[in-house]
Amino acid sequence: MKQIVIISGKGGTGKTVVTSAFASLAKNKVMADCDVDAADLHLLLSPQIKEKYEFKSGVTAVIDKELCNQCEQCVQVCRFSAVNTSQSASGEKEFVVDPIACEGCAFCSFVCPTKAIKMEENVSGEWYISDTRFGSLVHAKLGIASENSGKLVTLVKQKAKELAEKQNCDWIIIDGAPGIGCPVIASLSGVDYALVITEPTLSGLHDADRVIKMVKHFKLSVKLIINKYDLNKEMTEKIEEYCKSRDIPLIGKISFDESMVKAMIEGKTIIEYGQGKARDEIITIWDRLKKT
Repeated sequence: MKQIVIISGKGGTGKTVVTSAFASLAKNKVMADCDVDAADLHLLLSPQIKEKYEFKSGVTAVIDKELCNQCEQCVQVCRFSAVNTSQSASGEKEFVVDPIACEGCAFCSFVCPTKAIKMEENVSGEWYISDTRFGSLVHAKLGIASENSGKLVTLVKQKAKELAEKQNCDWIIIDGAPGIGCPVIASLSGVDYALVITEPTLSGLHDADRVIKMVKHFKLSVKLIINKYDLNKEMTEKIEEYCKSRDIPLIGKISFDESMVKAMIEGKTIIEYGQGKARDEIITIWDRLKKT
């Protein structure tokens, strides 16, 4: 079983479009959307959720109003100004914790003389196992202002691997997050190789270089695709020279093709859409990937 992750130095390079195309081409696979902060693979795969679970991570302080003696020590020690005063329905003064401001350090719970403050685990998001027209998809949604997306990515990848082993699959195709942060690092764990997608611009090369250096830091194999390469052929040549000088396989180039946009509007992958130069180029790239 091979695991491949599709990543990029920044958002908007065509990562999810290529991932969905691979999903429609690959046989006997499980897909995982590890861009949990801004998941969008489901927009093209239209999953039917079969299993739904809460994702819990981090803690927030909660004040038991019955035990609170209003000594204000929690207000004084909180560095994040998360403990505030308000009026109850009966007009009495009470202390409440702002869950957005609370960092979960638990200092207030240690200093509270009446043990009125407890640290409760946060529900930070949800994760799902779904059916799609191309097979099983493991995906997730991180809550607003929630943290620990790296842990949620790790969970999604773990469940995708368990599902793939159970179904005796040949592939796990992972849509990773853009950039070089924690979610991307978590999505790289255990993969056979990373597929970096970039665009023919100076910033595209800069961002691709950053993410490639990160992948190589973890001693993983990396391959590169240039999307919309024909919009700036001079820059495409510079990226090709970059790949040659660093011994990075340039596994394919994809043309600018309006069929990509039309396919997305119809909620289809470019492979399903059935026409366009980019479709043929992605099929060629997938055929090359199968041989590596």
